[in-house]
Amino acid sequence: MSFAPRDSHEAQVQFALERGVPAMIGVLASNRLTYPARAFDMAHCSRCLIPWQLYDGLYLIEVDRVLRPGGYWILSGPPINWNKYWKGWERTKEDLNAEQQAIEAVARSLCWTKVKEAGDIAVWQKPYNHAGCKASKSSRPFCSRKNPDAAWYDKMEACITPLPEISKASDVAGGAVKRWPQRLTAVPPRVSRGTVRGVTARSFAQDTELWRRRVRHYKSVASQLEQKGRYRNVLDMNARLGGFAAALALAGDPLWVMNMVPTVANATTLGAIYERGLIGSYQDWCEGMSTYPRTYDLIHADSVFTLYKDRCEMDRILLEMDRILRPRGTVIVREDVDMLVKVKSLADGMRWESQIVDHEDGPLVREKILLVVKTYWTAQDQDQ
Repeated sequence: MSFAPRDSHEAQVQFALERGVPAMIGVLASNRLTYPARAFDMAHCSRCLIPWQLYDGLYLIEVDRVLRPGGYWILSGPPINWNKYWKGWERTKEDLNAEQQAIEAVARSLCWTKVKEAGDIAVWQKPYNHAGCKASKSSRPFCSRKNPDAAWYDKMEACITPLPEISKASDVAGGAVKRWPQRLTAVPPRVSRGTVRGVTARSFAQDTELWRRRVRHYKSVASQLEQKGRYRNVLDMNARLGGFAAALALAGDPLWVMNMVPTVANATTLGAIYERGLIGSYQDWCEGMSTYPRTYDLIHADSVFTLYKDRCEMDRILLEMDRILRPRGTVIVREDVDMLVKVKSLADGMRWESQIVDHEDGPLVREKILLVVKTYWTAQDQDQ
């Protein structure tokens, strides 16, 4: 997952997405990043101009929150190895030295270990658990808030997000994940520990198989889904456990999926999605998504309109989908037939080509599937 602000570098996120690389508009400011705790195996910053040493190390503390136990942070560029590169960076030795020393101090206060420094690159590692850190007098205080995963308009805090408790010093806090690709179908540690509301190991396995069957059905009724290379950037608007993305990955399709977990749904699933080796973010679909127009090739919306029927207008969500979908892109909507007829009526008014097809279990099931292709047209066409 790459993220960057829309600043003097302009549309670097848009460039990444047009190359088929996962990216979102984002910035380190005062709110937490929209990811759960313990999400990423590695975080990387190359000349990203973030003042890691300022504000009591707040931004590095946020990196610590989203890093998995044993995860790595890599910093490339100023001020690393300043004594060799300082002339090219057009800054004084004293300034660069003070900055690097301050970054090192913040890293130590988080109980990180510096693994390597070579050239203008430095690598730190987060501990696998906090057993030693809690006993250390040099570490900063631990946060007392109960939900480390809360990250939708939640403020950053200048304290360490505590890792789950362990039974012995050699344990990985929260549980170790399998190596890829086994971790895609293995029961996520959060599910095994019972921290994903309403999900058990058995229901997780059932969900994985259910979505494999559903994806096979999608491909049987929409031939374009079988075209290798047609779709690269895929968005799942209500990802649940990431079953749709996992099924596509297991099918060997050369694409990636941005798994969005609505803030009004079971938000505890996003951590499990990351433990599967997938990516995603929290999202409120009554608001715009942090991306540029025409950046997704395929959008999957499972029960999204039912989820938001009492929260915001249906056309607002559809217009946002239209904004971020490429011309000739595809939308798959799953809803009860009554809701789907309303969605189709609006979709047809947006010049989408659409058709309703039956559920994978046959025509007697009320839930149906709407298949949509966004047509290519311009303002000139509208005037004719």
